[in-house]
Amino acid sequence: MVRRDKSNYIIQSVAHALDVLEEFRGEMDELGVTELSKKLKLHKNNVFRILATLQSRNYIEQNKTNDNYRLGIKCLELGQTFVQQRGLLKQAQPILRELAESSGETSYLSILRGNEVVYLDSVETTSTVRVISRVGLHMPAHATAAGKALIAFESEEELRKRFPPELSKFTNHTILTPEDILKNLEKARETGYATDLEEFEDGLRCIAAPIRDYTRKVIAAISVSGPAHRLSDEKIEQSIGPEVSRCARALSTRLGCRE
Repeated sequence: MVRRDKSNYIIQSVAHALDVLEEFRGEMDELGVTELSKKLKLHKNNVFRILATLQSRNYIEQNKTNDNYRLGIKCLELGQTFVQQRGLLKQAQPILRELAESSGETSYLSILRGNEVVYLDSVETTSTVRVISRVGLHMPAHATAAGKALIAFESEEELRKRFPPELSKFTNHTILTPEDILKNLEKARETGYATDLEEFEDGLRCIAAPIRDYTRKVIAAISVSGPAHRLSDEKIEQSIGPEVSRCARALSTRLGCRE
């Protein structure tokens, strides 16, 4: 199979939109349609339509006093997310290794996107029986320990807005109502860690705890996953749960969080 060059797949209109965004660099904090049209050698109508589209998504905003355009708040949010995630991954690696070694199970780092958990990184256990890597996967927050850890400290109002009256079922252990989820999250806040007791996949258990940044905002979760026969209720309560919580606090401290 012959691989085609990526340039063959470029969408011209998207490329032009990115060209427009990239003009707002250095000292050029504000630009007008005519100026952008000349710089990019694009028709003024095309530039205006691109700006209107970017403005509708808050990547560009307009100065009402002179009708020029400048970068919008969405660009700042993306930049902060990039810096945060790159720093998070770097700081998390030694903690993930430590957790995998101390727990004997595969450890994970994850973040929240909407009502789904996205797994960013992991360190596998040396055990012969291990969990298939979840890195890159998107999984439901209500049925995963990481998801619960990520949302546990939201207000009740925010939590109720997250979930429909009936939640998706994955196993016979999946929590299916918002009321039951709220009770489960209350327990997670009390213990310092959340659990998935075969709620997403039969035979698989997970334990997770939230990671906070320097503002004390929950930005990620650290977790371990393993077969149910190795992660009994007693083992979770006496060793794994507290160890996951300890590692989450250690990583939060690395990110500037203070108790």
